Amino acid sequence: MMKRILWMIGFIIIGQISFAQAEGFCGLTNTSFKAGEQITLKVFYAVAGAHIGAGEATFTTTLTQFQNKPVYHIVGEGKTYSFYDNFFKVRDKYETFIDTATLQPYRFIRNVNEGGYKKYENVTFNKTANTAVTNKGVYKVPGCVQDVLSAVFYARNIDFNKYKAGDQIRFSMFLDDEVYEMYIRYLGKEKVKTKYGKFNAIKFKPLLISGTIFEGGEKMTVWVSDDGNRVPLRIESPITVGSVKVDMISYRNLRYPLSSLISLR
Repeated sequence: MMKRILWMIGFIIIGQISFAQAEGFCGLTNTSFKAGEQITLKVFYAVAGAHIGAGEATFTTTLTQFQNKPVYHIVGEGKTYSFYDNFFKVRDKYETFIDTATLQPYRFIRNVNEGGYKKYENVTFNKTANTAVTNKGVYKVPGCVQDVLSAVFYARNIDFNKYKAGDQIRFSMFLDDEVYEMYIRYLGKEKVKTKYGKFNAIKFKPLLISGTIFEGGEKMTVWVSDDGNRVPLRIESPITVGSVKVDMISYRNLRYPLSSLISLR
């Protein structure tokens, strides 16, 4: 059970809050984040009415060059707190390099250490040939594919005002040498109270990949800020005993004021 709880940190970072992309759903430009942004989330295990902090995940965005092109270098790092290291130590790092104009990824790096399990993955996307070159080979991918980290930032730019509650928003994602065609289901807008404060929020359920530590299907619920930033505010998902709750606890250098904030906790 402890392993399942602490896996949530890696789960957040690798984006198995899985956004997927269908053919034709391309062309989003960045209106939600900027270089210098940093967002930190805290993972809580909830059981019998108690919430126990297990670890944190931090996402940082900088501006750099990749193959002479301007790109956003986004790094997601997750770790358990020192007390939980005794049960199941997590030290994960995920990186993506995405085009500043198209938000398409050029490179994805995954370097994880989870309870002694280690994996390193390096993916280069060839946008001319529509291929993904990995440690294991060359794979054909759609022309508008995302990696698991770039997908999160790409999806922050969705204009949810174009959709009604219940609509599915689809796009493609490359993960573990496979292309997944998945979706998020838009549920509408509501107020949500988190460990940070009370917010006006956009609510949706992502389709999870079957076979992960969480069951496949629409078991997870996500709230993001209903303002220009689309900051992830809360993520909830049931597990075998109790549930996991993840809250945004700090931020800096957002592109816009956090106008969705109604009141601090």
